[in-house]
Amino acid sequence: MLIIGIAGGTGAGKTTVVSQIANRIKDHVVVIPQDSYYKDNSHLPLEERLELNFDHPDSIDFKLLIKHLKELRAGKTVDQPVYSYLTCLRSTTETVKVAPSPIIIVEGILIFTCPELRSCMDIKVFVDADADDRLGRVITRDNIERGRSIEKVLERYDKTVKPMHLQFIEPSKRYADIIIPQGGHNQVAIDILLASIEKFLYKKNAKA
Repeated sequence: MLIIGIAGGTGAGKTTVVSQIANRIKDHVVVIPQDSYYKDNSHLPLEERLELNFDHPDSIDFKLLIKHLKELRAGKTVDQPVYSYLTCLRSTTETVKVAPSPIIIVEGILIFTCPELRSCMDIKVFVDADADDRLGRVITRDNIERGRSIEKVLERYDKTVKPMHLQFIEPSKRYADIIIPQGGHNQVAIDILLASIEKFLYKKNAKA
């Protein structure tokens, strides 16, 4: 099993990179989003949940994410949590069954901030992009997919996204084995990463 961590700032293009990998190797890959592992905040009213800082490492249930990765590496199926951006709650009735796969991709902005989680990864990739490009994608995504007004998106960007990026996410780039500049548009870098993954799969199949 090859566990790949793909990190980068909000709106950097991580999803584009992950999609290209998943489309190329299809049945051999499972993607685990960091966002599924936000801590349960059901004890808070909705108004307070909407104001939580989701760009701080303390917002992530790293303990459960690490546990699931170790179980997958041991050949066990795990129940991945389901998290709603609209209610800011983890579902109490629904999970996603994730079975072991030759390639496991862990994707998220904060995954390199946790030393124990980093130690679970065989390859660490940081998707880099200019702040202006990231902001444009964040406005589009949060407005359309998460129902937030542009004013609210900009307020959140200035209040939490930008400072948390500078404090936690940007410094975590130093842990990366591969840095992909220009976000998901750098086809050369993505092809190099894909070549490494396909080489691993070839060796695995040759031993089988």
